[in-house]
Amino acid sequence: MPDHRGMTGRAKARTALVVVGTLAVVGVGSVMVLNANAQTAPGSTQAQVAAYGGQGMAGMQMGAAGEDVGGAPVTGAGPVTELDKTFLVKVRQAGLWEIPAGSLAQTHASSEQVKRAGLHLLDGHSRLDQLVREDAKMLGVTLPDQATPEQQGWVRQLTAAQGLEFDKLFANLLRSSHGKIFATIAEVRAGTQNDVIRRHAKQANQTVMDHMEVLEDTGLVDAKTIADVAAAVNPPAK
Repeated sequence: MPDHRGMTGRAKARTALVVVGTLAVVGVGSVMVLNANAQTAPGSTQAQVAAYGGQGMAGMQMGAAGEDVGGAPVTGAGPVTELDKTFLVKVRQAGLWEIPAGSLAQTHASSEQVKRAGLHLLDGHSRLDQLVREDAKMLGVTLPDQATPEQQGWVRQLTAAQGLEFDKLFANLLRSSHGKIFATIAEVRAGTQNDVIRRHAKQANQTVMDHMEVLEDTGLVDAKTIADVAAAVNPPAK
């Protein structure tokens, strides 16, 4: 006669083995799901790669290496026209008098807005002057070491002025100068075939735009100054 107690013990053992095996499978599956969720969670490396359309980290790094500091791709050179060369010369000459003008604003101005505009000039033209010297060397363009005689005369006028007189003179001289070079930048950028000049025009455009805005924020720019700039950059047809 069969021993039912032995069969019951063996059945229980088999049941325990099945339960243990099932728990093991469930545990492995849970770990795999958790890992998959962690890899594709928002902000994770895998999620970032997916957001870039599956390009992969190598593709992302190559894209970053193909750009200059300002974020504009520089792919090659191209012909340098006389207008391109003149543009670099004008950028250099602008820095040679506007950096001293920005310094004078810190000691001669009575308006905090004028002092602020002067700081923007110091910062913007210091960076632009370094860039123009680097680009000119790259393209073989000779740059001047002095501002134009007219620009030197403006610095002398600013040096002799104080307080409110300085504030008005500063705001209008600098707004006029920036308005004229702003038009030149647009002309150069529209027609140049040189990648270095294109990048330089982009940086110069951003700098000049910022400077015009802070100068206008002083509330001291005359309507006549704006009208004179408009007449200079868009002379009436003959």
